[in-house]
Amino acid sequence: MSVAICPGSFDPVTVGHLDIISRASRIFDQIIVAVPVNPLKQSVFTVEERMEMLRTVCAHEGLANVTVDKVTGLLADYAREKGAMVVVKGLRAVSDFEYEFQQALTNKKLNPQLETMFLPTEAENMFLSSSVVKQVAGFGGDIAHFVPPCLLEIISRRLCKTP
Repeated sequence: MSVAICPGSFDPVTVGHLDIISRASRIFDQIIVAVPVNPLKQSVFTVEERMEMLRTVCAHEGLANVTVDKVTGLLADYAREKGAMVVVKGLRAVSDFEYEFQQALTNKKLNPQLETMFLPTEAENMFLSSSVVKQVAGFGGDIAHFVPPCLLEIISRRLCKTP
């Protein structure tokens, strides 16, 4: 059975995240969406909230071969523990590649059996990131096209400011 990991902060989950997870779920037998515990990073949503949002959207989309878990240590070690041979990362632009390539090489050094697969985002999501969602929502903008419909209310409640 082929197992792949889709790691990310998912703060909050976007339609771009969902696109990558969904496409990866058609390539591999099992996908583990991994949410890292990073005490150095300020997140709007807790790890548990992000995991619940991911479970909700994956169930809503019928992604039966996708599970959600948290990672408390190195991704390379986590992949070894879970029997995953591939990390799937979405790329929006060349600027993403530089950082993700560095991460891929680090993971490969730490776990030589671990490969990284890059999936280019769909063109309509090239600009989209969790930061964009937070910024638009913070200024009272409509984020309905940026987040999965089943999560719009919970994300809006936390992020949206009314003018």
